[in-house]
Amino acid sequence: MFARFIDSSYAPVVRKNLDRLVWSRLISNACYRFAPPFIAVIARGLNVSVTQMGIAFTVGEFAGLSSPLLGRFVDKNNRIVSMTIGMVGIALAVIGAATSTTLVQFAISMLLMSGCKVLFDTALIVWVNDHVPYERRGRIVGVIETSWALSLFIGVALMGLATAVFSWRIGFAVGAVGMLISGGLVLAALPRHEAHAPVSEHRRGAIPRNGYLVFACSFLLMAATQCLGITFGPWFEDEFGFSSGALIAVVIVLGIFELSSSISSSRVTDKWGKENSVLRGAALMVVAALLMGIGAHVSFVAVPMLVLFILGFEFALVSMLPLAANIVPSAGGIGLGLTVGAGTCGRAVFSTITTSLYDHVGPIGPAVIAAALSALTVVAMSAYKRSLR
Repeated sequence: MFARFIDSSYAPVVRKNLDRLVWSRLISNACYRFAPPFIAVIARGLNVSVTQMGIAFTVGEFAGLSSPLLGRFVDKNNRIVSMTIGMVGIALAVIGAATSTTLVQFAISMLLMSGCKVLFDTALIVWVNDHVPYERRGRIVGVIETSWALSLFIGVALMGLATAVFSWRIGFAVGAVGMLISGGLVLAALPRHEAHAPVSEHRRGAIPRNGYLVFACSFLLMAATQCLGITFGPWFEDEFGFSSGALIAVVIVLGIFELSSSISSSRVTDKWGKENSVLRGAALMVVAALLMGIGAHVSFVAVPMLVLFILGFEFALVSMLPLAANIVPSAGGIGLGLTVGAGTCGRAVFSTITTSLYDHVGPIGPAVIAAALSALTVVAMSAYKRSLR
């Protein structure tokens, strides 16, 4: 299904295993992305407020602080072992969330999920880096990142359907079962002898100064999308009377546009240049967030602008990943781990800020903050591009 998007010039081991890896990534993304659109539903189930749920997400996202350590762990160790730990941890975290009776238990589950997701994602991308030269990674990463879009389109939609029919706990349970099955298929197929890091005397390469601009872009991008990703559920419920079914429909539409964005990125990022691609995606985010704020109380403005915002985010993020993994060419896990860590910290910081802002001033607040953060991403990536000259 996914392997057909790459030709025979890619390593046979990549083409043979790409489908299993993308499906596993899709399910892990669905488990990770399920809670924010249904934050109000879960909050009611735990008898807490949306703001308190935002605190739980903040705690969970701070697992990103471990990303640099996890990146170095992946660089030095067996990629399959790292993926295994990540996938098992995600499944356990989802089970923990499904059985939560208190906000503390839910927060701990989110913390475990975030940390294990970082480990799995980093190990997967570094495994790809081991087999694909840098100048050709834009396409392969774009194909893999269709799993982010499809996680909404397929995974979150199915988990949301289980939520609408049964409960949010069953929704999480569906994700846990899927993670265990897909993880088993990946582990049964990947060749063990190709899972170790390539021999290198420079694996702990130094981070160049301009690399910190990439980390800043990741922080800002993820913070911006968290502002709207964590509030559009209660926003659309409160302002437009959307039910769980209507939110599922929005999620599916978001998934369709994210998928088109990922596919577009896989086709044009290497041609346009990774930096230019990030700039264009972030610029679209600025425009969409501003218009969403202006039309915050009008559904036929707010909903389409959310779709365009997510489309721009997906394009920018997919274009940035191969760039991030090459910050330290001899040790992709270091740059990628720090980039992911910066992004998760961005989500952590703004999870509480944006939910509190929503409760106090309504939907305009998160939209304005999202636009400002997206604009700062444009500034940071422009500075990075100039530093390469």
